[in-house]
Amino acid sequence: MTTTTTHASGSGTKQGFAAGASIAAAIILMTVGILQIFQGISALAKDDVFVVGPEYVYQFDLTTWGWIHLILGIVVVLVGLALLTGAMWARVCAIIIAALSIIANFLWIPWYPMWSILIIALDIVVIWAVSTWETEKA
Repeated sequence: MTTTTTHASGSGTKQGFAAGASIAAAIILMTVGILQIFQGISALAKDDVFVVGPEYVYQFDLTTWGWIHLILGIVVVLVGLALLTGAMWARVCAIIIAALSIIANFLWIPWYPMWSILIIALDIVVIWAVSTWETEKA
């Protein structure tokens, strides 16, 4: 009896790319987390570093934003480290934390619009890579 395994030629390539992108996603998460930590520290240490834009519906005190970015940055770095293991819980946490990072950076747009848009785009790549990677096929 012969067992035949059908394997779509595009599936292997897609999974290889997703696996590589997931490792890159972990590195991106750690880098973004470190940058958010620095951003949070600068908002806490010296409020006059940031330019205050026009009134914004979701505006918080800059010190509050500093704490948000500092705590989120620490969590992002830890999740990025855990994602390197490829564990399912780390992948779920990475998707959740990337989604929270998208929300935080959307709300941060008045202070640093280009930076926020860049981080949102990177978070979308992280979510795609982590959600499409099937470790069994890689």
